[in-house]
Amino acid sequence: VPVHIHVEADITKGKYGVYDTFLGAEAIQYLKAYLDMRRKGTERIPPEILTDDSPLIRNECRNTVLPVSGASISTLVHDLLFKAGIIVKGEAKRYPIRPHSLRKYFETQLTRLGIPKDYVDYMMGHAISTYNSVDVEYLRKLYSSSGLSIRPKTELSKIERLKMFAESLGLNPDKVLTKDALAMPHRTVVNPEARKIEVLNEALKHAILKELRNA
Repeated sequence: VPVHIHVEADITKGKYGVYDTFLGAEAIQYLKAYLDMRRKGTERIPPEILTDDSPLIRNECRNTVLPVSGASISTLVHDLLFKAGIIVKGEAKRYPIRPHSLRKYFETQLTRLGIPKDYVDYMMGHAISTYNSVDVEYLRKLYSSSGLSIRPKTELSKIERLKMFAESLGLNPDKVLTKDALAMPHRTVVNPEARKIEVLNEALKHAILKELRNA
């Protein structure tokens, strides 16, 4: 975890190239529950024997197992948004939150963490200029460090988030902070927390630049 997903060019929207992305722990949990439901069957669909050729998400309107269509996914997402009270039917011709909003959420969360835009675009399937230098394991670390989740979670402090990101890149954040403190032991720091954030940000910047140079 996160689980690596390799997408071939012929099934992408523009068919311009392959890309790689990931499923985090939250998505895997729900996917497992969904597949278990299909194995057992429901009032709408009979029990199903899943194979390597089974669609990951199936159309539940028929007994015949077929992949779900894009239109069906949009309808399903809208129905869930209606049930949650996030959008109201008939409120507008174009709802402010749509299935595409999930992609925007993905992009926003990763870029806020400081993940380079080219890598975020690559994981979204956008055409970028660095395809030949993409390291899947490095991408996995970046994705994992984001803690991407739809479910509300306990808010971490900025320092804790920076430490998690640093650890995902192989850094020891406590050693980084200790080294800074030892460099000028007699220095007076007016705002210790701000200084820690500054030091960790600088260490992360150098770590990412190093990865990019070695890619």
